[in-house]
Amino acid sequence: MTKVTKPLLRLPPKRAKTIARLPPQWQCYTPLNSILPFSHSPSQLPPRLLSSHLFKPFSSTAFSQSKKRFASSLAMDSSGVSSFPENPVGLDRVCEEEYTSQSRLLQEFTEIATIDKAWAFTSSSGYGSKGMFAISQPNLLANVRRRYILSSHISNKSSDSVSFEWAPFPVEMTGVFTIVPSPSGSKLLVVRNAENDSPTRFEIWGPAQVEKEFQVPRSIHGSVYADGWFEGISWNFDETLIAYVAEEPVPSKPTFTCFGYKKGDTTEKDMGNWKGQGEWEEDWGETYAGKRQPALFVINIISGEVQAVEGVGRFLSVGQVVWAPAAENSNQYLVFVGWPSDARKLGIKHCYNRPCALYAVTAPFSKSQATNSGDNASKDVAVIALTQSISSAFFPRFSPDGKYLVFLSARTAVDSGAHWATNSLHRIDWPADGKPGQSGKIVEVVPVVMCPDDGCFPGLYLSKIPSKPWLSDGFTLILSSIWGSTEAILSVNALSGQVSQISPSNSNSAWGLLALDGDSIIAVSSSPVDIPQIKYGVLAGKASEDAKWSWLDVTSPISRCSEKVRSFLSSRQFDILKIPVRDIAENLTKGASKPYEAIFVSSKSQKNDMRDPLIVVLHGGPHSVSLSGFSKSLAFLSSLGYSLLIVNYRGSLGFGEEALQSLPGKVGSQDVNDVLAAIDHVIDMGLADPSKIAVMGGSHGGFLTTHLIGQAPDKFAAACARNPACNLSLMVGTTDIPDWIYVESFGSEGKSIFTEVASPENLTAFYNKSPVSHISKVETPTLLLLGAKDLRVPVSSGIQYARALKERGREVKVIVFPEDTHGLERPQSDFESYLNIGVWFKKYCS
Repeated sequence: MTKVTKPLLRLPPKRAKTIARLPPQWQCYTPLNSILPFSHSPSQLPPRLLSSHLFKPFSSTAFSQSKKRFASSLAMDSSGVSSFPENPVGLDRVCEEEYTSQSRLLQEFTEIATIDKAWAFTSSSGYGSKGMFAISQPNLLANVRRRYILSSHISNKSSDSVSFEWAPFPVEMTGVFTIVPSPSGSKLLVVRNAENDSPTRFEIWGPAQVEKEFQVPRSIHGSVYADGWFEGISWNFDETLIAYVAEEPVPSKPTFTCFGYKKGDTTEKDMGNWKGQGEWEEDWGETYAGKRQPALFVINIISGEVQAVEGVGRFLSVGQVVWAPAAENSNQYLVFVGWPSDARKLGIKHCYNRPCALYAVTAPFSKSQATNSGDNASKDVAVIALTQSISSAFFPRFSPDGKYLVFLSARTAVDSGAHWATNSLHRIDWPADGKPGQSGKIVEVVPVVMCPDDGCFPGLYLSKIPSKPWLSDGFTLILSSIWGSTEAILSVNALSGQVSQISPSNSNSAWGLLALDGDSIIAVSSSPVDIPQIKYGVLAGKASEDAKWSWLDVTSPISRCSEKVRSFLSSRQFDILKIPVRDIAENLTKGASKPYEAIFVSSKSQKNDMRDPLIVVLHGGPHSVSLSGFSKSLAFLSSLGYSLLIVNYRGSLGFGEEALQSLPGKVGSQDVNDVLAAIDHVIDMGLADPSKIAVMGGSHGGFLTTHLIGQAPDKFAAACARNPACNLSLMVGTTDIPDWIYVESFGSEGKSIFTEVASPENLTAFYNKSPVSHISKVETPTLLLLGAKDLRVPVSSGIQYARALKERGREVKVIVFPEDTHGLERPQSDFESYLNIGVWFKKYCS
């Protein structure tokens, strides 16, 4: 029996007296603050003590496997070391030291700035051009992202020389929701979305001052959308009108007084009445909770007048608005994307499988509207459907001469039900008289690539198109697109459909397009071991299929990090591995039989007899991808002494449509086997120690993580899952994307059998596809990170899984972030998440 080696310290008198009444064998207290000798069963504790406030209910199995809390104010982690009230819950002294050292290191990675956007304009002096960069950093204390603007003068004297003269300091955009420069760069729109019932502020900035400021009350519209999807803010060609997307005004709600219902609407606010809730309306799911339907508006920046765009109606949710080319004696038109909103709204975040189309409508303040009145004014307000023959159309962009309109389509996603798939690019000729019609022919410019040849263009995988993507020839677009495990910059001939990679083909780094500077390109390049660096692409001669581009390094104050981080990154290396498919079935398509990829990050000095522990990193989706760009979070984990295996299993973006479509219907098996094969591959290469492997992932990556520790329980020393989909049969009734469960469980057939109320047979199938069906085999210590406001994978899924592990006496830790949604993206939540991952893995896999 353990002897008492120290007196009890710092316990409240009442609690100390309670312990003093225990038999001597229960009064042990070691230097490590261990309160009870846990070799004993709880049945040996005095009944009076078991029923007291000092102990929470627990099972014998759980008690024998893990140390429990001594009291509500005393926390104990799974090592059995308890802490007194001055220590944070769940941390012992050893663990707290690890938190201290790792948090300091994580802070150094967190401080690295991110380049969000960039713009380039012709300089007013006629010499060189102006660059404007939107950058951001987490502000951990305020739990928001600090946003800045940093300007530069760009001088490009030759194809092998460029100079960026940076402003001495960035300008912080405090309270700014979004900014959009005018086409000429002479004006800047600054939008400040207000909270509660305050108006939205529009500011028009000139070169030296704020020239205009307008306040739009909530009775006209709510907050402006700047979410990257419904978002659409577009200046017209003479820079007098701005079209944008904002929340429709809040409808009137019933008013009640102490005498009951009050007839009629009222805006009065006093102690004698209150507003009821009115009828519930669906929103677009994850990250859109509580947001009103997006609607179109135009503001005249001369007068400050705001008008809603008429004719659209509530049957469409609108976004991505652009101005159509103006024509003489014709109305000005707006072109926008519309998503049907008169039926069930399924979650739209990261879901490109939602049907949508391009529409045109007459813009407010048009000449004919100004001269017409009454019924005549409404004749030209009908909405015109431009893309009736295709199930998906978004990101419209007019050519510089206004002769045609190009757009992206995700029709393969819409038609198959997969939430993201290979894009195609299309073109519509625009009428010379400026009057759009419904009969325009849609030309396919870049088709869907089913099975790319080795090293060849795998198809388009874009999440955005720049507002100004054209070279001066008027038909060459510059885009950045996923290409396997990398991102590449492409030139696309909108007339011939020719696609060329113009970022270095011998680079494994990720290259992203920031902006065009005339016929030059401002880009950003990074890798798992290189922080983002600005690059300047110069075209030698004219754009053509065999055009030569030279890429110049740009010295930038943005591309900086601490010496400690720089020293660490210089000691690391990475490679993109080809993983052969195991056990190829006869019915597999050619594309699904080809090798998939994994990014392997390791120390340059690693020796075969001293291999670093390995973290297997799994992306969500499943139709997403982990790119070979810089990740502050993963670089931090690597800096703790881990190698990283970042697996892009079959079903990931960037490898052709056949490989992607091989996964729906086979989740929990094909993707799991791909990950296990990738792990075995690096073990066979002598790159990893099979006894020191951890696994982590979020969303579908969490689904895979929890599947792996159940299906291969002896493989992993530790695991972490962020908002994991652990039980599809539970999730199907609560998620914002129940159709995802049908498609990923049954394949494309799931789209046609989807229903709001699943049958018992389907619920059984969902359960059998779920990680929870393997929970009895789990032995791995598991950390779960959950967002309480997650609508995509509701928190109940992770909580149920954690409770089931605890019930079986397994090591599990749960952290719930009360205000976070699916991505756990709030700065404090992201920081605490990766700090806990680092400490958890250090504890169980070091």
